[in-house]
Amino acid sequence: MPTYAAPGVYVEEVPSSQKVLTAGPTAIAAFVGFTEKAPTDDPRDPEGLAPRLVTSWSQFEALYGGFTPGAVLPLSVYGYFANGGAIAYIVRVPNTSPSGEPSRRELPAADRALGLPLVVESIEPDDDISLQVTTVDEETEEEGPSPFNLSVIANGVEVESFENLTLDKGPRNVATVVNATSTKVKVEVALDAKADLSSQIELLKPGTYALEKASPVAVPVNGRKFTGSEAARSGINGLAVAEDVTIVIVPDLITAATKEDGSVDLGLWKAVQTSLISHCEQNGNRMALLDAPPGMSPQQIKEWRSEVAMYDSAYAALYYPWIKVENPIGTNGDAEVLIPPSGHIAGVWARTDETRGVWKAPANDTIRGVLDIEYAVTQNEQSLLNPIGINCIRPFGTRGIRIWGARTLASDTDWRYINVRRLFNMVEATIADGTQWAVFEPNDVALWEGIKRTLSSFLRGLWSAGALFGASADQAFYVKCDADTNPPESIDQGLLIVEVGIAPVKPAEFVVFRIAQHKPGS
Repeated sequence: MPTYAAPGVYVEEVPSSQKVLTAGPTAIAAFVGFTEKAPTDDPRDPEGLAPRLVTSWSQFEALYGGFTPGAVLPLSVYGYFANGGAIAYIVRVPNTSPSGEPSRRELPAADRALGLPLVVESIEPDDDISLQVTTVDEETEEEGPSPFNLSVIANGVEVESFENLTLDKGPRNVATVVNATSTKVKVEVALDAKADLSSQIELLKPGTYALEKASPVAVPVNGRKFTGSEAARSGINGLAVAEDVTIVIVPDLITAATKEDGSVDLGLWKAVQTSLISHCEQNGNRMALLDAPPGMSPQQIKEWRSEVAMYDSAYAALYYPWIKVENPIGTNGDAEVLIPPSGHIAGVWARTDETRGVWKAPANDTIRGVLDIEYAVTQNEQSLLNPIGINCIRPFGTRGIRIWGARTLASDTDWRYINVRRLFNMVEATIADGTQWAVFEPNDVALWEGIKRTLSSFLRGLWSAGALFGASADQAFYVKCDADTNPPESIDQGLLIVEVGIAPVKPAEFVVFRIAQHKPGS
């Protein structure tokens, strides 16, 4: 307490014992898979393996490139943003390595009849090098080819320059001069020895020419690469540093699991999805959005779910079947492509959270950008899949293609529905972040009452918004923090124990109307 010695008026600020809790984000997706290129924005991560935050498709393109053959992740990210997603983390899994071959380019002549007179190769494999050819501004009465200048540009910076070069056999021959001193490139004159240079005043065509890298070499990707490492900030486990992620997706599982004969390695499929579920359960604030294997009928997916996968987790949801979208890199023969639905589904989750709230089941909503589905599931077929936690995507004619399921993969009926698990995730994360101020405060009645007021105010707001069930706030939730929850022995251990109970709303999954004949007077 302050000490007052002189008479006067003193103003003191007294901290409030009630704080305000703000609901945490609920729809931040993380995508793990393959991309066209690696980001180069972080010198501490030259391979671009650590999670990167993107907030739009254009930002993703700038960092990771666009659509590319052999990568499903870009299509999934595009579907996520198109369906309402706003924030995402990208985790690149390396599936190619540099070719080890030098970059190469043939430079054209000003006269097309002479073809490609100069061949240039990088000395170091896979170097990013461009060449700039300029003419020499000088007047000469001598006949023969005009000399030219050659500049070597590495990573956008000019590193070498050679002046007054020619293609003939004189002392300024381009191969002789450049190969003697350059540490970046070597050149070879490929001009026909019989070519008449006397009439060629400007031989090489001026311009800037990037050396073309050899195509990267594909490398096999196993389950361990998808799982990654928290210490190395790679793969699924690398998402431990992205604490605000709430949805995790691995759309490129099909790319790695496809064998040479076109079949799917279901062992790898299960191994990666099991790692993903384990990651979500350990973190406790996120859910795994799983894709069913492709090409399966309802009976096959039922048998795979029950006899092979055998997942049992409240932190995972499974969707079936695959969806058909426009192929942005296809031709007339393959203008459409089947992809796993997880990225588009995550966008619908985000859209539902934004328009209704995380407590609304993300179902009975259309999926933007979907042209068709792999298999049209019927009502009777879904009656076999829904009870075992397989959420179906079904066509409904003029009502479009809709998500027609909202279940987790949990056998515990308390956690049957996706919205219930995600609501608890949000509430738990909000309480954990918003009550840090209470740590090391005096563990007395004043603190207990402050905690109760803080939590009650937050939960009352959720109840008013429709997130909790009950005709009154007392029916919807309770907060208990008193001498019963905090006996002396608990206080002596430095513990503050608060009991919170909430009654989540659950979806009307089966709407039943009972209709009977009404006879007046009966």
